[in-house]
Amino acid sequence: MLAALGLLTSFFSFLYVVAPSIRKFFAGGVCRTNVQLPGKVVVITGANTGIGKETARELARRGARVYIACRDVLKGESAASEIRADTKNSQVLVRKLDLSDTKSIRAFAEGFLAGSATGTSRTGNWQDDEEKQLHVLINNAGVMMCPYSKTADGFETHLGVNHLGHFLLTYLLLERLKVSAPARVVNVSSVVHHVGNIHFHDLQSEKRYSRSFAYCHSKLANVLFTRELAKRLQGTGVTTYAVHPGIVRSELVRHSSLLCLLWRLFSPFVKTAREGAQTSLHCALAEGLEPLSGKYFSDCKRTWVSPRARNNKTAERLWNVSCELLGIQWE
Repeated sequence: MLAALGLLTSFFSFLYVVAPSIRKFFAGGVCRTNVQLPGKVVVITGANTGIGKETARELARRGARVYIACRDVLKGESAASEIRADTKNSQVLVRKLDLSDTKSIRAFAEGFLAGSATGTSRTGNWQDDEEKQLHVLINNAGVMMCPYSKTADGFETHLGVNHLGHFLLTYLLLERLKVSAPARVVNVSSVVHHVGNIHFHDLQSEKRYSRSFAYCHSKLANVLFTRELAKRLQGTGVTTYAVHPGIVRSELVRHSSLLCLLWRLFSPFVKTAREGAQTSLHCALAEGLEPLSGKYFSDCKRTWVSPRARNNKTAERLWNVSCELLGIQWE
């Protein structure tokens, strides 16, 4: 017993000694473009923490006007203050956006498109001089492994937040993206889409629910949405990409005690939020990606998707069902 304990201790000690080398291996690709963004406008959902926050920081550093769209405005303002101080870019703004409530999504889009004299940029409200352009929309926010629950509109939470919320937001902002072309939409998905499936007969998981698979299904929906969106945007100057950020230390695992424990135990071997942001940055910034619209990226390069994610009929059907659920017409 003591011998086994000694071996185990030696093994973990060895792992932590070689951790820097292992982390360097798993850190993945780096966004290497030098593109600067003065005069450009970016919206990032869930940018008050984690990957989204680091994405916002880098885009602000490059001179963009960045909107942090998040549910917790106070937490968002804390992140924005930090980014403004770090980048010396005062144009980092916070706006209220709750992806689990279509009323909040519509209010966000209405404020962005029209503006209203209801407050200052530091309160999460809109002003009279709001945006005439939108060059990059990064659908980054998400939930993972939640206990079964439904959104304000009655959608299963993973489907409602991760897919339908971003589907509606993109729909509402699309004309502004088109008039600002060239423009891009980046959808943060995950490698776990490989084990996801779209169960049209039980889309809200009312008959059978697994918090793990619900997340996987929603990430497959992100890839299918990107694929179908790219097809419908051909010739508009707006392109779209799905990304896998990698295995990243973030608050996304907060609903799983087991994953929280594993993340802490193996934290030296997983990506930092900054490393996890690199592929989103690559797809938002890199020159010459237009021919790859609709594709899926990992470690700053195109990579393979699951056979289900390549199914055009499923992508089209999911598009139509999503429109029906949201009560919109999007041709």
